[in-house]
Amino acid sequence: MSAAIVDTPLDWSDLVRTWRELDVPEGWRPEVTIEGIRMSPPPGGQHNLIAGRLHRQLVSGTPDGSEVFQTLGVSVPVVGGIYVPDLCVVPLIRVPHGAEPVPSEHVLLAIEITSAGNAQHDRSRKRWAYAHGGIGQYLLVDPHDPEGPAVTLFGAPGEGVYRRACRVPFGETIALASPFELELDTAEF
Repeated sequence: MSAAIVDTPLDWSDLVRTWRELDVPEGWRPEVTIEGIRMSPPPGGQHNLIAGRLHRQLVSGTPDGSEVFQTLGVSVPVVGGIYVPDLCVVPLIRVPHGAEPVPSEHVLLAIEITSAGNAQHDRSRKRWAYAHGGIGQYLLVDPHDPEGPAVTLFGAPGEGVYRRACRVPFGETIALASPFELELDTAEF
């Protein structure tokens, strides 16, 4: 990405408060990026089926004391953003009380499921932000991948990039790294 990392703005709390107080239609998800506020409509059927199947599989391999969340806000102050992954895993002790977003460094796994309208954003901007935010693993479920539906697991974030990636086509399994002891079956997608 060509965008520069921004210093944590002095008015970060104002940005978070604005995000929290946005009046959005039911089911819509607002995200704050360096480009501005981005609104995502409620996802469609295939997206929801994949999210539900992933959630079910994750429950058995989530580390003790952690939980799988859908649509939990994640703050990445180093890039001036607040994102809302489709699913993420966070230790319960790190889940904020109230409507505050969880700091990215506490997210063990972020998952995005692309839709036709947001695929490029999930493939590039969110991967960039999550790597900068120190999210240990980023799972991109991409039914719209130009090379065919696939799942890519990004890991080992450092210096704003993920240094490892493992891509498998739908139908194969993909193993999450520690602290997860889990192989996800993508055949159900």
